[in-house]
Amino acid sequence: MRLLRSTDLALRVLMRLAVAGESSPTTREVADGMDVPYTHLAKVVAELQHMGLLDARRGRGGGLTLTEQGRTASVGAVVRAFEGDGDVVDCEGTTPCPLNSACRLRGALRRAQEAFFASLDPVTLRDIVAEPTAALLLGITRGS
Repeated sequence: MRLLRSTDLALRVLMRLAVAGESSPTTREVADGMDVPYTHLAKVVAELQHMGLLDARRGRGGGLTLTEQGRTASVGAVVRAFEGDGDVVDCEGTTPCPLNSACRLRGALRRAQEAFFASLDPVTLRDIVAEPTAALLLGITRGS
């Protein structure tokens, strides 16, 4: 399974903010530090804010900060929210699969997808930024 770019960015933004300490980087600073387009990251930040995982304040003294909910967020929940609950394969597309009525692959792929999400459910943001990752993240983010 390959994650959507927005899912990857969401996880990286949360990780970046988890080690930000007292600083509140702006969306632009995070986008520049991650070398991603500002407009794309702004959409991800808006979704994370809507989910209650971060606060975004504009103007002087503004910036991005994690909420308490964001600090303890389940990686599985974040991935589910960004990936959606659609099937891994599109059996109903413009040319529906002729095996659709008797296919066992679709169900097997759905179970595999759920197992993937379930394996991420107990993993929290705190878990993925624990040492030695935190030190590496700090080294990467100091220049941004």
